[in-house]
Amino acid sequence: MPRKVDRHERRTRIAAALMRVAAERGLEAVSLRHVAAEASVSVGMVQHYFRDKDEMMVFALGRVSENVAARLAAGGDADTPLREMLRALLVQLLPLDEERTVEGQVALAFQAYAAVRPTVAEGLRENTAQMRAFVGDRIRAAQAAGEAVTTVDPLRAATALLALVEGLGVHVLGGHYSADEALAVFDAHLDTLFGP
Repeated sequence: MPRKVDRHERRTRIAAALMRVAAERGLEAVSLRHVAAEASVSVGMVQHYFRDKDEMMVFALGRVSENVAARLAAGGDADTPLREMLRALLVQLLPLDEERTVEGQVALAFQAYAAVRPTVAEGLRENTAQMRAFVGDRIRAAQAAGEAVTTVDPLRAATALLALVEGLGVHVLGGHYSADEALAVFDAHLDTLFGP
């Protein structure tokens, strides 16, 4: 009897290989051939699971999003003060360890790649909108609980926080700032929103 193949596991394995290639050599080095070699599979197998590079890229981006979402879900519980919970969540987006550095490199490469590919950009826009709404809801809840400054619009504050984290991440990846400097700047901004 033929062995049953786990399609999702194979696609995930190929996506992980894509992320390693992108992180180590840049997105321009990502090709079906390079990804196949990194995953130790044939080009034909990669083509069996992904019609083209764009489909492979969209799937890999989804895996990065799932990894980040899993870490976000693990950050804090109902008793955690909203400022601490929000900090714990957003710090997961900064390249502060090897896993997040690889994800940051891949995410940055995806941003550039998606800038000229509407089908890839659609997934990024959806992820950003969901994250912005989630952070905005947390800020709104903090304001209602008297834990945050009430003179700011929650959605604009969420936009600013996410842009700050993304910008700090890019600069940490580029070696412009250390992780400690980025965290200090991020904490200072949280102080303006929640108080010291």
